[in-house]
Amino acid sequence: MSLDIRLRLDYPGFALDLDLALPGRGVTALFGHSGSGKTTCLRAIAGLEPAVRGRVVINGNCWQDDAQGIFTPTHRRPLGYVFQDAALFPHLSVRDNLDYGRRRIAAGERQIAAETVIELLGIGGLLDRRPARLSGGEKSRVAMARALLTRPRLLLMDEPLAALDHDRKQEILPYLERLHDELEIPILYVSHAPDEVARLADHLVVMDAGKALAAGPLGETLARIDLPIRLGEDTGVVIDAVIDARDEPWLLARAAFPGGFLWARDGGHALGQHVRVRVLARDVSIAHDAPTRTSIQNALPATVVALGDDAHPALTLVRLDVGQTPLIARLTRRSAHQLGLCPGMNVWAQVKAVALIG
Repeated sequence: MSLDIRLRLDYPGFALDLDLALPGRGVTALFGHSGSGKTTCLRAIAGLEPAVRGRVVINGNCWQDDAQGIFTPTHRRPLGYVFQDAALFPHLSVRDNLDYGRRRIAAGERQIAAETVIELLGIGGLLDRRPARLSGGEKSRVAMARALLTRPRLLLMDEPLAALDHDRKQEILPYLERLHDELEIPILYVSHAPDEVARLADHLVVMDAGKALAAGPLGETLARIDLPIRLGEDTGVVIDAVIDARDEPWLLARAAFPGGFLWARDGGHALGQHVRVRVLARDVSIAHDAPTRTSIQNALPATVVALGDDAHPALTLVRLDVGQTPLIARLTRRSAHQLGLCPGMNVWAQVKAVALIG
């Protein structure tokens, strides 16, 4: 169960050069600034870039292999593609748009139940409307449903939330999480929004100038401070944790992970529920001694792993390990110098703010 993707493509002023081995299930995010090659990568995988050279094998199914003279045209690749603008047929109702997706299934292929997809994406009340009467979030959900009804072996999503405002994004993200949790097909998700990546992705590919700067599990890749890409205020880590206690009088829940635990606002998660915890570097400070008489409720013994450059020369990023779990702190260089920070030093990490995002 893996995606073997090797792509070479040369355009004037831009070249795509990727060699990726990705998980065969879950969500892999292609992340990077505009122009880094994310959408071109999706189009090449879909067979929409005729000049691309290389090899595309999706969970054992070879769609392209130049060495063997194999090239499967787009209409014969069992994939679903969700574009930024939803690309619904304006003259058809939602029901008819979905039926169009089902008609793309090859004869003899087992169909996915439309009722299942409609329930999964919460669009039962929209079936008789036309796209002009849908909100941006509703259009996105219908586009996802249509793509799923083609029974794809790979789902490609090209910044499906880019055109939505913050409230509409918050409306649709829970549906994307349901896709992540309930579907077994792999999803390649293009985004330049760190909050989307932190919430949805299992695996991360960081792209720049048509190349992959790094690729790996989300938590490990976000914790790297040696990457030339800078996330600014969004620099931080995502930790897989379990809710193991709550402090009901103070409306707090405790998220435990290998190496410690963090208190956060209680989001109503059940005890034993797996969650994701996002900790931004700007919310982590460092002390030599265990803090006392402080408003910061989360203090964890940690070890300094490395120091790296930040976007501004006055700042530095400090990679810490809390047991087996990484954290990143953003400090001024003066603070790091005054603390004498160096790899291997034992310190205390003080975490001011924590977000439960799953």
